[in-house]
Amino acid sequence: MSLSAQHEQYLVGLDLAGRRVVVVGGGQVAQRRVTRLIAAGAHVEVVSPEVTPAVEGMVSAGEISWTHRGWADGDLDGAWYAMAATDDPAVNAAVLDEAERRRVFCVRADDAAHGTAVTPATGEHDGLTVGVLAHGAHRRSAAVRTALLEALASGVVDEKAEVPQAGVALVGGGPGDPELITVRGRRLLSRAQVVVTDRLGPRDLMDELGNDVEVIDASKIPYGRAMAQEKINELLIEHAQAGKFVVRLKGGDPFVYGRGFEEVQACAAAGVPVTVVPGITSAFAAPAVAGVPVSHRGVAHEIVVVSGHVAPDDPRSLTDWTALGRMTGTIVLMMAVERLGRFAETLIANGRDPETPVLIVQDGTTRIERSVRTTLAEAERDAKAHEVSPPAIVVVGPVAGLEAPVGE
Repeated sequence: MSLSAQHEQYLVGLDLAGRRVVVVGGGQVAQRRVTRLIAAGAHVEVVSPEVTPAVEGMVSAGEISWTHRGWADGDLDGAWYAMAATDDPAVNAAVLDEAERRRVFCVRADDAAHGTAVTPATGEHDGLTVGVLAHGAHRRSAAVRTALLEALASGVVDEKAEVPQAGVALVGGGPGDPELITVRGRRLLSRAQVVVTDRLGPRDLMDELGNDVEVIDASKIPYGRAMAQEKINELLIEHAQAGKFVVRLKGGDPFVYGRGFEEVQACAAAGVPVTVVPGITSAFAAPAVAGVPVSHRGVAHEIVVVSGHVAPDDPRSLTDWTALGRMTGTIVLMMAVERLGRFAETLIANGRDPETPVLIVQDGTTRIERSVRTTLAEAERDAKAHEVSPPAIVVVGPVAGLEAPVGE
């Protein structure tokens, strides 16, 4: 018996690990469905004369098998689950007929109401699998699924979940736009009991925290830079050892000039468990939202991200400026506004064309983002003329001369 609109569908989770699943058809529908079957551990066999490049890639990787021909009666022998996903209704009907004879549940992709199973719109969140059925209204089920996952990720939905064990989560908050933090980062932030943040963290996310969450603004710690880092380390350890779940929220990615590894080392030395959640670095995100790629086919085959916290001739500098001057690809300077003129002079002296395009992006991805386009020779003058101030990203290279009409 096939599904009927008069009957409520029974939503169930199938354990398909190690069990044979047959997918008849190798097109886009099969491509979308096969990935989740692989994740479920099923032994997937695709039966189709042709498959998409993505499906063929899964075959080459040994994730699935491919029977390179059209469907034939008997292909469902030994199957636990089947999917008819060809573009021929007659073939799909024949597959369904065999599935019913063999008592194998079968999804009919072209006519869900006549299959014996329906694929729900699904998604994962923190160990939960969310599935939504809408009696064939696929756009509706997908929209509801996405809304549920977003609500869970943002903490809007109270899962009655326990607070994570005491420890520290080092979370990369992304370049500034609160929507550019990772799903995992936002989820852990919603469970924090203590949040240690600074001026480069996505500030708008602080409004989502509960009133009982202690927020420590690390940028207000009254010490020099080195001492401030030591104090931050102490705070993380102190609160974690007091039994709290602490989120250290940092801008960008914590391991890209964020001193995140120093914090990991300090916690590890104190016996405090640390989880690291990578973030989107502003080195690449800020130029992207301004319409400039840091790499582009035929333009730049290399990208070097350089810290500008010390001048080129500073004894503490670890950068080979002679090599940077000779290269023709992209240089992304971070924390470089104060010494931009020195960096430009050094690059030109070591071989860079003074007319090399330069893009400066201040407060990238935020509401107050602004950009300045200039050249290496004029970078310092134009930055001062436009009153550029940190935080800003400086892109040097041919890609800075490109421009795309990007928007939300």
